[in-house]
Amino acid sequence: MSTVEIPRVKVMPEVMFGAQRKRIGLMGGTFNPLHNGHLIVAEQVLSQLGLDKIVFLPDNLPPHVDKKEAISAKDRVTMVRLGIADNENFELNTLEVDRGGVSYTYDTIKELQARHPEADYYFIVGGDMVEYLPKWNKIEQLVKMVKFVGVKRTGAKTHSQYPILWVDVPTIDISSTLIRSKIKQGCSIKYLVPDIVAEYIKKEGLYRE
Repeated sequence: MSTVEIPRVKVMPEVMFGAQRKRIGLMGGTFNPLHNGHLIVAEQVLSQLGLDKIVFLPDNLPPHVDKKEAISAKDRVTMVRLGIADNENFELNTLEVDRGGVSYTYDTIKELQARHPEADYYFIVGGDMVEYLPKWNKIEQLVKMVKFVGVKRTGAKTHSQYPILWVDVPTIDISSTLIRSKIKQGCSIKYLVPDIVAEYIKKEGLYRE
């Protein structure tokens, strides 16, 4: 009795069960400049939450009440690009800079979801920023669009009226303010920022004035 050979058809998992959603961490900020504290936080969140990647989103103009002076977006974007280049799980997105104006997170998330409806977003905020969430633009809508990830910091409150995923990260007392101050004083910033970022700052003469 002859048999009929049925050809095998390779069925991809996404065809069988529906497209698998991507889990993307978002790290926004002025990055004035990017420093090793940013990178440590990003790597820890990526690892602890099992995310697919972390996207760095330099802002154009931060919507802070206390206005912060920053160098040009071009230089800040370049430093982020240089600083994350050696990590295949880190990515740069210039959406906020390209859009111009004040960088509201709500507008950014709305645009990202329109472009990538297959992704779930995890927005990283420092523990000291969590208590300011009630003041964020359209926060009630925003908390339904993304999952907020809080990075625990010494002395910062871990209570919020909004759902927060808390992540333990080694306490690294590095800030962009500290780095700018060190540069003005003529002090070394080695080990505070990636070497390639330090080289760019020196080459371009940034933060001297």
